[in-house]
Amino acid sequence: MKIAEIKEHLKNTKDEALQEFINAYADDERSAVRELVTKAEKKQAAWQAELKRTEAMKRFEKEYADCEFICGVDEVGRGPLAGPIVAGAVILPKDCSILYLNDSKQLTEKKREELNEIIQREAVSYGIGCVGPERIDEINILQADYEAMREAVSKLTVKPDLLLNDAVTIPDVNIKQVPIIKGDAQSISIAAASIIAKVHRDHMMVSYDELFPLYGFASNKGYGSSAHIAAIREFGPCVIHRRSFIGNFI
Repeated sequence: MKIAEIKEHLKNTKDEALQEFINAYADDERSAVRELVTKAEKKQAAWQAELKRTEAMKRFEKEYADCEFICGVDEVGRGPLAGPIVAGAVILPKDCSILYLNDSKQLTEKKREELNEIIQREAVSYGIGCVGPERIDEINILQADYEAMREAVSKLTVKPDLLLNDAVTIPDVNIKQVPIIKGDAQSISIAAASIIAKVHRDHMMVSYDELFPLYGFASNKGYGSSAHIAAIREFGPCVIHRRSFIGNFI
């Protein structure tokens, strides 16, 4: 087989089939093929490490395996000066095999988008809750956080037996809850919730950028970058700014 064909073969080889590729070309002495085999071995090692990491992130799901429906809950957007706070609630299947689930902040935008599609396709159920800036100003960010989480859980089509939450216990929810510090890095369910919430909010902020182009929302997502703060000082706030967050700038 020509080297170009072997290279294409590796490109199209799924992670779980890398050992077959390695075995197929292990005895080929051409230097270019040896390099491709080495590349395949490195990819295989990285894949196996990811399998191990993901399995470790199922610790809480395994601990509460007697619960039929376990829901991860997380939010994004507590810190920005503008835009909503968004929460995600995700029930993954018991045999979930999605890799690369992690705290959404640890993932690239491209990887978040890929995982968001997979999560929404494979989840037993998922819900998204959103609380806007006016409501944040009215009830404060912590209460808005709880409200967004309750809304996300209420939109599930299946009632969960257990909520695994990132760090908090949500008031006024009649479901058993387990708060987990840094849960989005310790539970695949919470990580999945973090990802769908992050992607949903980012899409909203890109849309807001088209309506209010002076503030750079597509790039800063409402967070307090120096350019964003300078724009607030120069042009004043727009309707999606949180008045309770920008008192020092106006």
